[in-house]
Amino acid sequence: MSNYKTVFFTLGILQIILGVSMLIPIIAQFIYSEIDSSFFGASIVTIIFGSLFFLSNLDHDKKLNLQQAFLLTALSWLSIAIFGSLPFIFSTMELSITDAFFESMSGITTTGSTIISNLESTPKGILLWRAILQWLGGIGIIVMAITLMPIMNVGGMQLFKISSNDSSEKILPKSKEIALRLIYIYSGLTALCAFSYWIFGMGKFDSLTHSMTTIATGGFSNYNQSIGYFDSVPIEISSMIFIILGSIPFIAYIKFINGNKSIFLSDIQIRTFIKIIIISIIILSIYLLFNNNGNFNLRSIFFNTISILTGTGYVNAQFDGWGSFPITIFLALMFIGGCAGSTTCGIKIFRIQILYLFILNQLKKIIYPKGIFIIKYDQGSVDDKFIASIISFIYFYFVIFFILAALLSLTGLDFITAISGAATSISNVGPGLGPIIGPNGDFSALPDISKWILTLGMILGRLELFAILVLFLPSFWRN
Repeated sequence: MSNYKTVFFTLGILQIILGVSMLIPIIAQFIYSEIDSSFFGASIVTIIFGSLFFLSNLDHDKKLNLQQAFLLTALSWLSIAIFGSLPFIFSTMELSITDAFFESMSGITTTGSTIISNLESTPKGILLWRAILQWLGGIGIIVMAITLMPIMNVGGMQLFKISSNDSSEKILPKSKEIALRLIYIYSGLTALCAFSYWIFGMGKFDSLTHSMTTIATGGFSNYNQSIGYFDSVPIEISSMIFIILGSIPFIAYIKFINGNKSIFLSDIQIRTFIKIIIISIIILSIYLLFNNNGNFNLRSIFFNTISILTGTGYVNAQFDGWGSFPITIFLALMFIGGCAGSTTCGIKIFRIQILYLFILNQLKKIIYPKGIFIIKYDQGSVDDKFIASIISFIYFYFVIFFILAALLSLTGLDFITAISGAATSISNVGPGLGPIIGPNGDFSALPDISKWILTLGMILGRLELFAILVLFLPSFWRN
């Protein structure tokens, strides 16, 4: 086990950070006269466990090999979800272990699905904790996507190596260097979002919590009607702007600060991301306008398209009543997701782009059998190994989606609930479709076994599938 000292040392630090974060909602408990021992007790337990991991592994060698990188990635999210569920268990809400773990996993993976039926009467401390979990999950996935994932060659993420000379032994020094700048940018965007919400009419508490879940593209809200509760155009416009800002590659912000002022216009992912938003809005608008079914509302089309594509999951309308075609569009958008290196999940824009280039290349080879065609992405050539990584990821993505849907069906869920539940969990979107888990519904009525299946989908989707699946291969653990 001495080979894994760096893994457990890092886990200890993460748990201490999580434990300290649990003290923040106590402030809300004092302000709103909801004082109990839930957060203090959970904080003490988490910090003690974190300190044990930290102190018992001080002699770590400050290096991570490939096995350790995968193990750290999986254990980080799993341990945070486990300890993050303690405030829910200890609270006056008295949630079961299943419900508490579901809510915690939904928070840290920025999924946004909830088992809380009446958010308006939920203690403020719990609402704040849900927002903190999503905020931490958002910055966590950004750092992981930019530092760990490229090294692990997961699903084509090697495309986003900061330097082609990076080795696994350089992960920690590199992550320390980058993470600090990312935290500054992420925190700055959160503060700007909170300020915009406040000046447009949200209360201070709502502004704080919603800004944290907006930048994290998580979608937890303090109200059953989500952002629709405020019924405010300026708030919805602010929300869309900051959702998009959270959905573009955060490395682009660093490049912008370093002098590349045209990065937001030249980045190939960002351009395609915006095109998908525009095309989706146009298609939905034309369909709803000419079907004349009373559902045409440009404001709702804009907001829900952006929210679902990015996996945020905020809603301002019951879009599952718009008809079968819009539902199909939204399901497709759930799978696409946002840009790599952002807080969003899903398949990611760059994989869709490369799959398109690969298909185009295959068609050219059919037409010109003797021709030699090289696939290029963002001015660089793409080798066969890289393409195989992309295709295998997309293949497994849909295989696991269908497995999750089948398992949910076996638990007694109807077709729409099972399909949309599987899609929303693996794509970390939040709301599903249908009367149970629809836009303004929740997951509390689902059987416990269904909730555990959905939590599995959440962590698989958040950690790019292979980061979890590879741990179950015996050959992976052989030296």
